[in-house]
Amino acid sequence: MCDAAEDIGAHRFVIVRVSGVPGQQWAGDLSVALVSKWERGLRRLERLPAVTIAVANADCGGIALDALLATDYRIMPASAKLIVPVVAGATWPGMALYRLARQAAGTVSARKAGLFGTPIEAVAAKAMGVIDEVAEDLSVAIEKVMELAAAVEGTELAIRRQLMLEAPTTTFEDALGVHLAACDRSLRRPAAAVPE
Repeated sequence: MCDAAEDIGAHRFVIVRVSGVPGQQWAGDLSVALVSKWERGLRRLERLPAVTIAVANADCGGIALDALLATDYRIMPASAKLIVPVVAGATWPGMALYRLARQAAGTVSARKAGLFGTPIEAVAAKAMGVIDEVAEDLSVAIEKVMELAAAVEGTELAIRRQLMLEAPTTTFEDALGVHLAACDRSLRRPAAAVPE
């Protein structure tokens, strides 16, 4: 999927349909190497030069939650929940835990989900800022977000996404140069587009 999105170029969307919560024994055949490979794939998804839209059809946990949290825009029905899966009596300590904590800005619901596996209802996930839209008609919601993002070129979106992802852990002084470079790039784009 990432290969195809990278080959297509600008003004494209990647729709990631997710659902499902793993059972208690889901991690039995995993190795750290396999988990690391999966995380590299998710990181690649996060950096695509395309707008990534997650659509949850039902409850999301495990790899469904991982993929959902790695996208730009997230839609789910009111009946769905986000669930941090449990392995050997404790919540799975994978990067979904990191993404959830970072994106939910320390909310009580995120803390309870991460520590105890307490499900997060769709409306609460939206209030936390983890879900962008709670919708019953998922097709209409997808069309709306595609219209919203249609004018944004994929590579430009990827640059802004990266700037936002780095902002919480970067000092102002360290961020300034990167942001100025992005501003310079933006200022040069219209000039490059106008024929001489």
